Amino acid sequence: MTRSANVLGEFLRARREAVTPEQVGIPEYGVRRVPGLRREEVAMLAGVSSDYYLRLERGRDRNPSLQVLESIAQVLQLDDDHFAHLLTLVSAPSRQRRRKARKETPPAGALKLMASLSQPAFIEDRYFDILASNDAALALSPSLTRGGNQLRDLFIDPAEQALHAEWETVTECYIANLRQAVGSDIDDPRFIELTGELSLASARFRQLWARHEIRSQRGTPIQLLHPQVGALTLNRERLSINGTDHLMLVIYHPDAGTSNAEKLAILGSATLPTRTAGDRTARPA
Repeated sequence: MTRSANVLGEFLRARREAVTPEQVGIPEYGVRRVPGLRREEVAMLAGVSSDYYLRLERGRDRNPSLQVLESIAQVLQLDDDHFAHLLTLVSAPSRQRRRKARKETPPAGALKLMASLSQPAFIEDRYFDILASNDAALALSPSLTRGGNQLRDLFIDPAEQALHAEWETVTECYIANLRQAVGSDIDDPRFIELTGELSLASARFRQLWARHEIRSQRGTPIQLLHPQVGALTLNRERLSINGTDHLMLVIYHPDAGTSNAEKLAILGSATLPTRTAGDRTARPA
């Protein structure tokens, strides 16, 4: 993926196209060449000149005031996550050179905690690269192996897609979280590598990436269709690891006393056939 020099403009344009005239009380008239609001309509509703808003979208003005941003955010109906992301796009420092890729190592204490858990648990970075996982995680899905990438599996691996009963919703969530986690830090080599690969390999990824949706991941149930135990509902918690840069401990746990707890116990105790085994550094498309 070619690095964009105008992330602010891309974001404003995508969010403008997601808002209909009806949503902001503008009557429909004439033929619209693009979906959503026109630039001059956003400018009018936000109380700025059309020329000034055009400069913002084209990257000619990168220092709008907070008042202007708040007005535009109100017109574009940005929630807290989207507005926080907008602020990172205008406040990001310029970068004179591309940074080298840096792989962070999980702290020893976090690794010990993960290994001690009876529930599936693994450590991931902000790009959903898996840095470590326990036995219960591997029993749940062999794709949760150190060296794998959940985002890549979701968009490219048919077996991983079949595991998720709500695959479309899950992919939307992951892409929105990646946008939120990365912000304006688009010079990161891992970001360029991952988004470039998925842009070439997946039409679904390209569609979601163009929306510029932003969303923080929060604890939420996930619906799985496991090949060994069938339908399985687990709670997914992501816990920040102190002293690290964006590393998270992810834990899948069932509600106590449910059939989901019984199924997870079966996966953890039985020797079941798996699709793959061992660490991964890359997976074929």
